[in-house]
Amino acid sequence: MIRAMWSAATGMNAQQLMIDVTANNLANVNTTSFKKSRADFEDLFYATYKDKGAPTSAGGTVPVGIQIGMGTRPVSVQKIFTQGDYTETKNDLDLAIEGDGFFRIISDDEEVYTRDGAFKIDSDGYIVNARGDRLQPEFTIPVNTANISIEKNGDLTCLSSGGEVLSSGSIPIYTFTNPAGLNSIGRNGYTATEASGDPIEGVAGTDNYGTIAQGYLEMSNVDAIEEMISMIVGQRAYELNSKAIKTADSMLQVVNSIKQ
Repeated sequence: MIRAMWSAATGMNAQQLMIDVTANNLANVNTTSFKKSRADFEDLFYATYKDKGAPTSAGGTVPVGIQIGMGTRPVSVQKIFTQGDYTETKNDLDLAIEGDGFFRIISDDEEVYTRDGAFKIDSDGYIVNARGDRLQPEFTIPVNTANISIEKNGDLTCLSSGGEVLSSGSIPIYTFTNPAGLNSIGRNGYTATEASGDPIEGVAGTDNYGTIAQGYLEMSNVDAIEEMISMIVGQRAYELNSKAIKTADSMLQVVNSIKQ
């Protein structure tokens, strides 16, 4: 009975984490390019009271044995990098990646990778995000630019009102062997880790690199209905584990009352 209380307590802790992850997903349902997270769990070790295959007095073997589990624990919280829906903005510097890949920016002297393509122009003409972090490689928009054209392969061209090419460049795309291994730092950004592998630079639309859509933004990939269901499931599982603790406590009370 004491074991049952501790096992149920691990279940309550696990469901609390699941609710925490779900709450963060729901909080970012309208965050540009946000990728939802999923909590993964594993069962704990088992107390073995009878080994499977142990010999019996009749000369046979035990077919199943007796093992009692000790509960559960969280093993990972994984980012799910499925594609989000697109919304059309018609803004020349709003960019969405169709397929795999990330933009690279420099934030606080650190390389950061993001799918948030809501870029702007700062006072020096550089393409930056909302925090003022510059898109890499750095590119400046000439003052008298009337039109900015960005092709699916990342080719960028600045045109004057008369159609003259003022400046041109290219926006590369970066991929990772294991995107789920990226470190989330907030601000719609990720940094590379040993688990993710080193960033691999490529041209948009080639090999496994996604294409760039100008005038669009990728929305969050959170499904509000799915998250609501997960929240209900987590809440009910939390209640069931709490009832298991109450049941074990009631049984202990019965044992304590036998002497009386």
